[in-house]
Amino acid sequence: MPLIHLEEVAKETFFGLWKIEETPGELEKQLQLKEHELLVLRSLQGEKRNLHWLATRVLLRKMLSTDDYIDCQADENGKPVLINLPHQISLSHSYDYAAVMISRDKKVGIDIEVIKDKIDRVKHKFLNNYELNFINQEHKLEHLYACWCAKEALYKLNGKKETSFKDNIRLDAFDYTETGKISSRIEKDGAKMKHYTVYYRKFENYMLGYVNED
Repeated sequence: MPLIHLEEVAKETFFGLWKIEETPGELEKQLQLKEHELLVLRSLQGEKRNLHWLATRVLLRKMLSTDDYIDCQADENGKPVLINLPHQISLSHSYDYAAVMISRDKKVGIDIEVIKDKIDRVKHKFLNNYELNFINQEHKLEHLYACWCAKEALYKLNGKKETSFKDNIRLDAFDYTETGKISSRIEKDGAKMKHYTVYYRKFENYMLGYVNED
């Protein structure tokens, strides 16, 4: 299936969604994979992981609108980076969807998750007491996933492995609606506190969160 949604969220900053209906072989034919990328692809266990890896790269290619080879690799912290292009990127996937965010000059982060009951069992691992207390019990799962996607998007933007969801990424209280925004910040010892606005939206049974530097 082609790109199903493309949205400009800031100047030269976009996110896109791709619904995965192809086979791994069909997706791979749309890419120009080098040996180091084929090694990564072959190391993935299971067809779903192959589909996710391939779909994010196909979507990245569509959004950049180029026939040239795109060298997408992971840096020392595991953050995807483009070796031969100036853009900042973030990749995500969940079940039947792939999501990509691109900016020419801003750090970005994106996360997509299917909404499942299991998040209620682990909420204390990524939310502090203040954040737990503002969760709307009537829309508990959706509110928790909005928080998770926001923190995951901020984690990806920050790009540092030692960043703790619970201790370093803080969300201000917000009322849950199906589309909204969250004032947030990243606090780390010895580093200047940075403030962000994370946007989220629910579609089908998924939650999407995305953020870019101002």
